Amino acid sequence: MTALDLIREKRDGQALSGDAIRFLVAGACDGSIPDYQLAAWLMAVRLRGMTDAETTALTLAMAASGRQLDLSSIPGRKVDKHSTGGVGDKATLVVAPLVAAAGVPVAKLSGRALGHSGGTLDKLEAIAGFRVDLGIDEFIAQVRTIGIAIAGQTADMVPADKVFYALRDATATVDSVPLIASSVMSKKLAAGADAILLDVKAGRGAFVATVPEAEALARALVALGTSAGRETVAYVTDMEQPLGRAVGNALEVREAIDTLAGRGPAELGDLSLRLAAEMLRLAGVQAVDLHRLLVRGDALRKFAELIRAQGGDPRVVDDPSLLPEAPVQRPVLATVGGHVSGADALEIALAGKALGAGRDRKDAPIDLAVGIVLQKKIGDPIVEGEPLAVIHARTGADAENVANRVAASFTIAERASPRPILLRRVTTSGVERLDL
Repeated sequence: MTALDLIREKRDGQALSGDAIRFLVAGACDGSIPDYQLAAWLMAVRLRGMTDAETTALTLAMAASGRQLDLSSIPGRKVDKHSTGGVGDKATLVVAPLVAAAGVPVAKLSGRALGHSGGTLDKLEAIAGFRVDLGIDEFIAQVRTIGIAIAGQTADMVPADKVFYALRDATATVDSVPLIASSVMSKKLAAGADAILLDVKAGRGAFVATVPEAEALARALVALGTSAGRETVAYVTDMEQPLGRAVGNALEVREAIDTLAGRGPAELGDLSLRLAAEMLRLAGVQAVDLHRLLVRGDALRKFAELIRAQGGDPRVVDDPSLLPEAPVQRPVLATVGGHVSGADALEIALAGKALGAGRDRKDAPIDLAVGIVLQKKIGDPIVEGEPLAVIHARTGADAENVANRVAASFTIAERASPRPILLRRVTTSGVERLDL
């Protein structure tokens, strides 16, 4: 068996055996297969696709390529949550403390994001002193003690994915459903959870642009999780406009705190409550009045407990002004009246990135204070001269540089209706429409 043989077979549309796929994964990890052959194989997969059996074999081989967590010492059924990523997506900061406040252990490994915004770890690092680098023993001990930990994935987990992802990013093979699905699920399987909840975003600000594409990805993810013996459920959610109102790391933490206190944007609250309820069901516990945990303060106190345990300043939950703040706030005003019919998530995200809220390399610095806060969402009425959004910038020149881009991301019409946030629920039983 050689890499050249396997490239040729996949190029010609043949299905590879499990042994062949494990050979490729091993060669990617130990360097015995050069990058140019791996890249050729990835392009063949992008063009020819993979069978379900191939995708499962690739996922399991990647998950086994490095360290796999054993969470069995943590009592209860552990449920992992993963989002495919979107603009203003701070749902994990709400859902994880809410679920932990309901008594379900949350052992969450997260990452840093490339592109227009920071990842969950970047957002948490906006809290002074918060440590995202926990040793595995420390991570597990914290979940056992307080019921929640959110930390960075260790370097020795799923090393094959790091190799493949870097090559995919450089060879225009990112948008392959089997490759996306195996990348996501190999990390979820290695993280050791008993069940998996997935939030697959669809829209201009998402990894996949259309609902049918997102539904296909969700089906693939659910099938992979199920074949690996983990109950898996996926939601397809809207990403045509940013989630909530805040786009930018510290700004999103502030909004998450507001939501944990029961006063956040309606769609962020609705999404968080639905995902949290699904996690409780997957954990096999009785239904809890999750909304009551928000308004009563239980979820916010759990977030403060998480912050304290990981070295951060828990006072931030009562005083969000302790978060980094940009020195310049510039409103973007509507030039006509009507109703907001569009708020282009991608354009708003790229404006945030231009301010410094995102990065192109994982080791690049990020400005935790800057970003954009929407004052109007799709369906909202607007009168001429009212603010559509507020730019939070390091300098006045920075704000001016993106002002036109932010303004152009909004579309005003005579009438418009709000967009539903929940679109589909995907399980092994099929697809349920939620937007009817």
